[in-house]
Amino acid sequence: MLGYSKQEIEALTFFQITHPDDVQIGRETMDGMRAGTVNAFHFEKRYLRKDGTPVWAHLAGSVIRDEKSGRPLYLVSQIEDIDARKQSEARIAEAETRWNFALASAGQGVWDLDMRKGGTTYSATWVKMLGYADGELDGDPDRWLAMIHPDDRENVAEADRAHLEGRTPFFEAEFRMRHKDGHWVWILDRGKTLERDKDGRLVRAIGSLTDITQRKQTEESLIVSAAMLADEKERLRVTLQSIGDAVICTDAANRITFMNPVAEKLTGVVGAEALGKTLGHVYWAVDEETGQRIGMTRPALGSASPADQNSRAVLIRRDDTRCSIRQVVSPIMNDRQEFCGLVIVFQDFTDARALQRQLAYAAAHDALTGLANRSSFIRTMEELVDRSRKAGTARPAGEHHFMFIDLDHFKLVNDTGGHAAGDALLKRVAEAIRGALGPEDIVARLGGDEFAVVLKAGSSAGARIAARSIIEAIRALQFTWDGRPHAIDASIGLAPIHSNSGEVDEIIARADAACYAAKAAGRGCVSVAPDDTGSSGQAEPPLAAAS
Repeated sequence: MLGYSKQEIEALTFFQITHPDDVQIGRETMDGMRAGTVNAFHFEKRYLRKDGTPVWAHLAGSVIRDEKSGRPLYLVSQIEDIDARKQSEARIAEAETRWNFALASAGQGVWDLDMRKGGTTYSATWVKMLGYADGELDGDPDRWLAMIHPDDRENVAEADRAHLEGRTPFFEAEFRMRHKDGHWVWILDRGKTLERDKDGRLVRAIGSLTDITQRKQTEESLIVSAAMLADEKERLRVTLQSIGDAVICTDAANRITFMNPVAEKLTGVVGAEALGKTLGHVYWAVDEETGQRIGMTRPALGSASPADQNSRAVLIRRDDTRCSIRQVVSPIMNDRQEFCGLVIVFQDFTDARALQRQLAYAAAHDALTGLANRSSFIRTMEELVDRSRKAGTARPAGEHHFMFIDLDHFKLVNDTGGHAAGDALLKRVAEAIRGALGPEDIVARLGGDEFAVVLKAGSSAGARIAARSIIEAIRALQFTWDGRPHAIDASIGLAPIHSNSGEVDEIIARADAACYAAKAAGRGCVSVAPDDTGSSGQAEPPLAAAS
């Protein structure tokens, strides 16, 4: 682990091989043992390898004392290499920092309403934008409604009702929300129901929040400027040329009268070429879900002429490439309420939508292997257990099975080849496990060299066959690092998932115990956990012995 020979390590003290920043906790523990106040301990610290590089370890131990005097006789301790986990945690923290920075830079936040957990949680970037501390707005799902501008509440409530009743695929609304210091912030709120209970009531929904204050100010400025016509025309043109949003104006016959440089860039059409042509020759936007063209029409006679907003639009450029956009189409009306044309304001939302997809993917997948991560896997397990429990039979035909997979000899690869070798091997193992299973089976990396599998709807015999296939696939890996070949094996604990299996943590614990039984039986084999009928688990012989 540290690269010393036995002779070298025996000549050193614990303090000599401890990272300077972690020496104090060791001294305090030793002082407590001498004073009789500490009999057992466990903590994390950094040791120093022979080459001077630090390595994280978990240290656990106890002191053996003289029965009469209580004097310490000797210390028994166990040291576990947790460097891979610590590095993984550091990478996750770094990724979270990047995502938070991206959210803050884009003026965006994320909310998650989960009635089972008692309310709504908001991303730290968002609550900070509203002047609050992290977690200060979490909880009551109705609190956000009280923070909305009174003039906007009915529209927001109607959008909410429409989505909950299934009349719209998404909840989407623009409204003003009060900042902690009292001023109003314009918000674009877009969300979707993810889960309902058996009676159709909302259980969970998730969505995004975008600060659109600057855009709303721009839109209002555009509408006011357009109404001033002649005297304000030049001022409006200068404003439109300089803002960061793309703008196209048309006359009453839908012929283009103006395009700013941003619009030219996004459409791929030069403004001078576009002037006088109908809008469809230059600007073609379709709905991202249906693919249908989004029409640009004048308001109906007697209507209030509201702006038509669409954040699900895709712009098809002249070269046939596409980009996601957010568009607002506003009619231009003169003082006699006669239609004079349209103003189309749109922004490139490609990066923002990609960010939303990346956030959802990163939250559910292991960064190293691309497999499901522990949290998303546990959620899937909970759903399977719940469905099995609702099925109402103890051992339904085609039950699910859970595998706990622990690599054998992985530590040797890490010790000899370093963490780069360990990471490369974990990727290969993930591919091998995935390749040994069917498309419906679920594979996850739980952390370190531990993997998990849920086999969908199969027999116990089939589950054992699948487990052996995984071991054979891992064993067949020809892994070489720095010219040195490494033999890799795996031990697997297998547990059924049915209505009497208990909770998820109980199933995992049974499979974990079975995995340890497999290791005790010689490694490289499958051990089946006891089921709910009371029969005992049994480790099969290693595959080499069975062949």
